[in-house]
Amino acid sequence: MHNASRYCVSLLVASLLAACASLPPVPVAEVRVTFDISGVREAHASGYADVAARRPVTSDNPVRVASISKLVTAIGVMRLVEAGILTLDADVSDQLGWPLRHPFYPDRPITLRLLLSHRTGLTDNISYVLPLDADMRATLSNPEAWDRAHGPGDSFSYVNFNFPIVAAVMERATGERFDKLMDRLVFKPLAIDACFNWDSCSTDAAARAVVLYRDGEAIRDDNKGKKPACAVTPAANDACDLGVWKPGANGAIFSPQGGLRISANGLARIGRLLLGGGEVDGVRLLSPASVTLMLTPQWTFNGANGQTYEADAGNDAARGALCRYGLATQTLATHAEGCRDNPFGDDIPRIGHAGDAYGLKSGLWIDRATGTGIAYFATGVPESDPGRHSGFTATEERLATRK
Repeated sequence: MHNASRYCVSLLVASLLAACASLPPVPVAEVRVTFDISGVREAHASGYADVAARRPVTSDNPVRVASISKLVTAIGVMRLVEAGILTLDADVSDQLGWPLRHPFYPDRPITLRLLLSHRTGLTDNISYVLPLDADMRATLSNPEAWDRAHGPGDSFSYVNFNFPIVAAVMERATGERFDKLMDRLVFKPLAIDACFNWDSCSTDAAARAVVLYRDGEAIRDDNKGKKPACAVTPAANDACDLGVWKPGANGAIFSPQGGLRISANGLARIGRLLLGGGEVDGVRLLSPASVTLMLTPQWTFNGANGQTYEADAGNDAARGALCRYGLATQTLATHAEGCRDNPFGDDIPRIGHAGDAYGLKSGLWIDRATGTGIAYFATGVPESDPGRHSGFTATEERLATRK
């Protein structure tokens, strides 16, 4: 090869290496924490919380854990139930102050039990991400929000909009803003530095935030180590004045369905609370009966009574991942035709919740029989990442089973 040719090849190789070095790895970050009732057993972390800042990820970095938020929201609900402030089987219209009705089945009340277990007849045909000044009542009056074929209690359909309604009920019952209420009910008693959206988070947590990536691009929480100027979806006129908040008017503001920022170690503490029947490190948050109620399936797939995947996922590979659901908890390893909810591959009926949004995959799972659990997340997970033996992704299967 001539010297000129060698020089050109060298330049090409150098350029390719430089380009590859500038791209984040796939996944960008992975964190996995195992625990038992007494504490964390092992923690493993690799990759970057923030690629641009070259800041490594750790098990103490808060991340938007997506739908695991629902499980934590349910803990707050159960605290209010135990206090006698809320009732699982009452018509939530009484708390909301306006009639929440399925327009095609108006005689059936909608309850917290149905909302928490995704059996209301709602759909995600309309957006559950609402601007700060939105009127949730008006949004839910749209018939397109509802399933014409299934009324409250008829069928399971995993729908995010159920949880802004739950948050609105909590706000109306207490007069407190959802994010601050969850801080009082759950995070402060458990000494967890966590928050729903960023407004009520500590500055230290914001400085340690995990950036979410998709296709190599930062798409969420790229806040340069600070709280964002607007921690919620702005109003229609782009204003971000949280002073307009009114109890229960818009339960979507603080993203109860997916906006929790918490570390893997924080998730492990939530898991230990569940393993301990509502108590962790001498702090009792819930009664054993309330925890058992949360973890007991309210719905089990029988082949014709619901969807086994998230309604807005749009991913056939995920079919079969949801086959048993309690009060904002999933139970894995269901032995039924059409079910592929066994990412661990060992047929153990672990209980917890998965999360999936903005290129993130997360999981919190406990095995009550052995008193052990696992919390994990990965960022920058490719859109196409089918699992080998379940409706979960290959990344989730690997994190679940890695020794």
